[in-house]
Amino acid sequence: MELPFYHALGIQEENNGCSTGQKWIRSKKNKILDIQSPIDGKHIASVHTCTNEDYVEVRKQALRAFEIWRNVPAPRRGEIVRQIGLKLRQNKEALGRLVTLEMGKSLQEGYGEIQEMIDICDFAVGLSRQLYGFTTHSERPEHRMYDQYHPIGIVGIITSFNFPVAVYAWNTMIAAVCGDVCIWKPSSKTPLTAIATQKIVAEVLKENK
Repeated sequence: MELPFYHALGIQEENNGCSTGQKWIRSKKNKILDIQSPIDGKHIASVHTCTNEDYVEVRKQALRAFEIWRNVPAPRRGEIVRQIGLKLRQNKEALGRLVTLEMGKSLQEGYGEIQEMIDICDFAVGLSRQLYGFTTHSERPEHRMYDQYHPIGIVGIITSFNFPVAVYAWNTMIAAVCGDVCIWKPSSKTPLTAIATQKIVAEVLKENK
């Protein structure tokens, strides 16, 4: 293992693949994935997968988080997403290299995927101040009708190996500024980029407690 490179993203020889956002879970019943690079077939690292029981715990914690997150003002949610974008910028090279190593894209495409994550963060920040509602006329005198956006709850995201983190970001950052929380199921072929991304996001959330 290239220790400086992996340590920068928090990737170890063995990694827990299940997180509630606050803590990582390692079940005694789970399977272990041996991740190999499609570039040369060499071992990269191992990941302990989630069980059904782990998922139940993750969902329970997601519901609790939603009750808090939905009441955070949208511009404040956007500010946290802005900080996630900044943290991704700081880790663009390392995370882009990991995408290339784990998925097999060219290095420039690996960097490009992380740039897409950064770009959607920027877009979502602007959206956090544009959650407008409409006011419409009514037949009733001295009466006004209007609509207003409300968070819906937990958003499930399933991503494929060929876009291991960009698709996650496209959905998650938009959901986040709208007041929703996400449960992410990445491809079993590219779990390391998901773990690294989760750690980056968790670091930002911890800084904003």
